[in-house]
Amino acid sequence: MAMKKAGIEANRAQYHALMAKAHTAEQEGLYREVVVASLSACDHIDGMMQYERRYEDKAFDSIESIDMVLRYAPLLLDFHVLDRLDSLLKAQRRIDKNTSASLIDKLANAREFMWDVHRLWEHLEQYPNTRQDESARILGGDQDQWQLVVEAWEKMQLLHRTPEGGSYRLTLSTRMGAVVPGKCPSCGVVTEAPKAMLLEQSTCPACGKSVMFVIRPTRVRNETKE
Repeated sequence: MAMKKAGIEANRAQYHALMAKAHTAEQEGLYREVVVASLSACDHIDGMMQYERRYEDKAFDSIESIDMVLRYAPLLLDFHVLDRLDSLLKAQRRIDKNTSASLIDKLANAREFMWDVHRLWEHLEQYPNTRQDESARILGGDQDQWQLVVEAWEKMQLLHRTPEGGSYRLTLSTRMGAVVPGKCPSCGVVTEAPKAMLLEQSTCPACGKSVMFVIRPTRVRNETKE
């Protein structure tokens, strides 16, 4: 159903405000916060597109908020976020219909990429100190892609890269059972819980809402303690 101008204009404003928040988080390397803000912006895509197509004569090659989710959710191994995005695209089919790129195909590619990322994580758990330049030989795929993944994980403080002979030795610096701080995106309260729990949809103890907590950066020495 088409909304009135005031409604779609409000959606447009909310969309761009959330994307500004996502860009700030991206610059700070807070990729969980990027995903949370971008996914929230996705709730306003339909109204934003209606406004900009109707009043700004804009054509859409793709949707930035969706692209941001698809870029960073695989690095976080966040299958649930991709499921939520899939549900959105099925419920609001005109989003994909009104973009020249196939968002459904992009989502499928992101799922495949996430499984590749998962294989890398499992390999590093089993074989610490793997050389970065051997990733493609061991796991297949493109070496440049593996480099992008490990560089992002380094920014997220998930692994160490130790220089060696023109490459790096890779060692995970976190464990899924490690207790880390997480911020509720709804009320802002910061709580501590095992990392694995914060990577799942859970109930905020302060506001009671079901949210994806934003894991806050911690010093590596704290994350490696049991």
